[in-house]
This record gives sequence, C-alpha cells and structure tokens, in this order.
Amino acid sequence: MDAHNNSTDVHRCGPCPDRVQVIAVTSGKGGVGKTNVSINLAAALAKRGRRVMILDADLGLANIDVVLGLKSRRNLSHVLAGECSLDEIIIEGPNRLLVVPTASGVRKMVQLNTSETLGIINAFSSLHRSLDTLIVDTAAGISDSVANFSRAANDVLVVACDEPASITDAYALIKTLSRHQDIGEFRVVANMVRSAAQGRDVFEKLSRVVHRFLDVNLMYEGFIPEDEYLRKAIQKQRAVIHAYPRCRASLAFRRLAMRSGDWPAARSASGHVEFFFERNLTDNHALESVG
Repeated sequence: MDAHNNSTDVHRCGPCPDRVQVIAVTSGKGGVGKTNVSINLAAALAKRGRRVMILDADLGLANIDVVLGLKSRRNLSHVLAGECSLDEIIIEGPNRLLVVPTASGVRKMVQLNTSETLGIINAFSSLHRSLDTLIVDTAAGISDSVANFSRAANDVLVVACDEPASITDAYALIKTLSRHQDIGEFRVVANMVRSAAQGRDVFEKLSRVVHRFLDVNLMYEGFIPEDEYLRKAIQKQRAVIHAYPRCRASLAFRRLAMRSGDWPAARSASGHVEFFFERNLTDNHALESVG
C-alpha cells in the first residue's frame, strides 16, 4: 500500500524559551544516515509549527540543498569571503523550513581553522530571522569543526546503527567531545534498524562501553526503522516526512520531533562559545515587556 498522505501536524509543540534550541546532529562514522535524520527531524518539527532552520555544517561534502531539491546561488563560502551576509544565502523549503547551504567540494571549506569555524557560529548573532530550532548537521567523524559546532549547541544527538564500526566510532566521538569539549550529556538515536528491540540493543551496546570508561550521561531518544519509502523519498529529493507522511520512518521522525520538544536546556553554555540569536532575544523580551 502506498504510504502517501497529505495530513499535517500543524500546531505549536514544546517549550518556547527565550533562547533558540540548537541541536547538533552528528555521528562517529559516515553512512549511518545522519543527514537524513537532520533533514527529517527538521521537517517534522516544521510540520508541527516550529520555526526551524538547518545549518549544513558538513563543510566538505555539503548536500542538504541537493537532497531537498533546492537550488542555492550562494553559500557559506561566500559569507566567509565577505561577499554577502548570512541572511542572504538562506533558502526556504517545504513548510517554511529554512536551509543554510554550504559549498561542496571546496577545499578551503574543508580546511577552515577554529577561528573561521567560530566566525560562522558567531554570524548567527546578527541573523534577522525568528526561530525556534536550529538543526546543525555536522560532518561525520572527529574534526575541529565537529567539535566546535557540537560545543556551541544545546543538545548533541548522536546517530548510530547496528554495525561494530558505528558503535566504536560513536564511542570515540563521545569520548573526544566529553574529554576535550567538556560535553557531559549526549542523546542517541538508533538508525536503520529492523525493530524497536534492535534499536534499544544498539543503544545498550554503546551505553555499556561509554559508561565503562566515561563519566557522561547518555539518553536514548528512540529509533528510526529501515524503510523502503525513505529511499524512495531520497530519489524524489524530498524529506520522507513530506513524501510519505504515513510510512514507518515518518512516524518515527514525528515521535523524535515530539520528544525533542520536551528536552530541557541540557547544559549550560557557560565557558563555551554558543549560537546566539541576538535579534530573537531582543524580540522576545520586547514582547514580554508589552505583555
């Protein structure tokens, strides 16, 4: 049976804090579906009425605009070159989902130093957009850019699948971020699994090795099942949430979106660089004073 359905979930969800919720989606290795998790979590949140933006932070192999069938004339490389502002490169997708595109295959973007990466993060302080959630799709693996983007987020969502290399590399990522970036809490989603039991098993495998050697808090945020409709959506250059809203993968992404709306401000940004949305804070405080 075709899973096509035009139903929507338009209503506000989760808390509306002064501060934009920033979720870094990352993984220890490539090929675990991290970018699809980023796109569909963002799409599910947008369908629920959240004002959502995705930052394509895989600076060497960026492809979110391509996956969503969007065309971008400019990207972060033009912002870094001083040719335009961050606001000018933002493109809009379905349900008013906003995307910050990054150049793909541009060597300089792969070789950004820490100050340049922090410059990208700091550019959000002058962003003229009203947002609830920023999803940061980082590169896979352990790099300075992954560390900086993860450190600047409120929540780090680690994507893992049921492969020994995925578990091992996810552990290595968590170890690096905890010991060198002082991140003590991580959320985990099991991707491309056959059942809820297998998803829980992926988390337990990772949890056992993490808790044996590291002093961090791991939280299980659920699973995304293997689903043929996800592959069909990729071929259509659409989020599966939009293409097949009733398929198993879409239902799982909607559950993840609902859970994320209840996440508290997991960790203080004290002592850290962070994404800071000055205009949003100003607008919110102005509304409070009027009220």
